[in-house]
Amino acid sequence: MEAVFSVLVAAFFSAAIYLILSKHSVRMLLGIAILGNAVNLLIFTGGRLTREVPPIIGAGLDSLPAGAANPLPQALILTAIVISFSFFAFLLTLTYRAYQELGTDNTDEMRLAEPKDDPMPPLGY
Repeated sequence: MEAVFSVLVAAFFSAAIYLILSKHSVRMLLGIAILGNAVNLLIFTGGRLTREVPPIIGAGLDSLPAGAANPLPQALILTAIVISFSFFAFLLTLTYRAYQELGTDNTDEMRLAEPKDDPMPPLGY
């Protein structure tokens, strides 16, 4: 089962990198969301995938039974989901405000500091 999840993580990472390298900010935003999901799935896969033995310490035991899933990655993923959702909401708001102000989501056209019609600086003195 880990091999299937490893291929899925690789597909998520490659799709996320492809989208992040785009010129359009909405595609970048989707790439960041997919990247967060890829990292969460990677952490989840690293914590052992077992359905037979839950990560619960039974009555009379001092530690987890052998072969149980590690509960720490699951707790970390729950926290990461909340953080990535709030980060996505912030970036979505930032992207929307940039679109309202500039009228485009193309990053090549978002050049307030370097306008297109600006003359070239002198090449020699």
